[in-house]
Amino acid sequence: VGGSSATRRQPTVVIHHTTMIDNLFGSNPENSGILVVGSLAALLGAHLVLSFILKSFKRDSYKSFGFVSDAASLLSNSDSVLGHDGVKESIAGYERLFSGARKNVGTTTTADSIQHREKEYATMVNSFYDLVTDFYEWGWGQSFHFAPRLKGETFEESIYRAEHYLALRSNITPTSKVLDVGCGVGGPLRNIQQFTGADITGVTINEYQVKVGNQYCAQKGIDQKCRLIQGDFQKLPEKFEAGTFDAAYAIEATCHSPDRKVCFSGVNHCLKKGGLFVGYDWVVLPETGYDEKNPEHVRVKEGIEVGNGLPTLATSQEVVRALEESGFEVLDSFDANRNVHSDREIPWYQTLYGSFFTLSGFRMTRIGRICTHSIVSALEFVRIAPKGSVRVSSLLNATALDLVEGGKEEIFTPSFFFLARKK
Repeated sequence: VGGSSATRRQPTVVIHHTTMIDNLFGSNPENSGILVVGSLAALLGAHLVLSFILKSFKRDSYKSFGFVSDAASLLSNSDSVLGHDGVKESIAGYERLFSGARKNVGTTTTADSIQHREKEYATMVNSFYDLVTDFYEWGWGQSFHFAPRLKGETFEESIYRAEHYLALRSNITPTSKVLDVGCGVGGPLRNIQQFTGADITGVTINEYQVKVGNQYCAQKGIDQKCRLIQGDFQKLPEKFEAGTFDAAYAIEATCHSPDRKVCFSGVNHCLKKGGLFVGYDWVVLPETGYDEKNPEHVRVKEGIEVGNGLPTLATSQEVVRALEESGFEVLDSFDANRNVHSDREIPWYQTLYGSFFTLSGFRMTRIGRICTHSIVSALEFVRIAPKGSVRVSSLLNATALDLVEGGKEEIFTPSFFFLARKK
């Protein structure tokens, strides 16, 4: 079977398809015009249907983006703070902060690159969450974090257990006043409030998250006991008087900080003497194999950073040292995923493979993310989704692979636990 045989068969295929089209529409130019007009009408019809879906989108604190049709509202709904053209500008600005990422290993690990992101951290983090908040809710839910997961435990159960564990370790009671440092849309805030009865204030730098989170608090009827406010956790003394809170927690949030000592000192300022600060933080793990001289390890680290709006990942020792230098006594610290490959646990990163048994589970799988990306691409093409939405989807799909790789190799954990007391 040579090239000449393949060449002889090719015209037959072309003639066959041409004949089929002629049979359907004829060779008359008028009929071709009808085909074009019909195609345009179909696109217009799809656009009108999707526009109607977009306008009918309603937030529900019990099921974030619960329907496939809600994908039409990603990055484009009545709460959005970015204009329709703002997404493209925002993702372009964000990408500039990670110039060279995923092209040349080590490019974003240079001192100049890290210092640039540290200097621009407020813009970087705010832009990041303007872009990804809807995608996080669509694929993950309202609690934007991972969790150690026991066999026989659902994803949602593991999330609640991780949050309730923080409440337990920080002695939160119904009379406690609590600060959530970097609260996202307030999923953990609402869960911990309903678990303990405490009064909780969440701080996030992102206006969009405040708007969305406070709607959810009101829908659950707990807005008198918990609320979200816009603020920079690097400047907490500007928001709160000294000794305002009995306890504070941070869930996978302070990894965004350009200087943890400044952030933790602000938390210390807000706490009463003896108040407890507890949390989970993202770190690389030299103790279990991370090697800063290994290009593959650096590649994974940089991929996690660019996909999650991080100046640079710290080590667990650096987190502990920052706490101690901020006026805290560290009472306990460990990797909550230290048994990640035990036969009694489901790896924390397994969630990114997802489950096909529920819509939300399917969205977490690699195939589900590809489907979401295809939907977003189609929506952007017909101008329902803002330009730049596909780039945001691509960013998140790429970092999911880095997170899985970091977890498999045990060179990264999103769940470094710490418990500290204000001196």
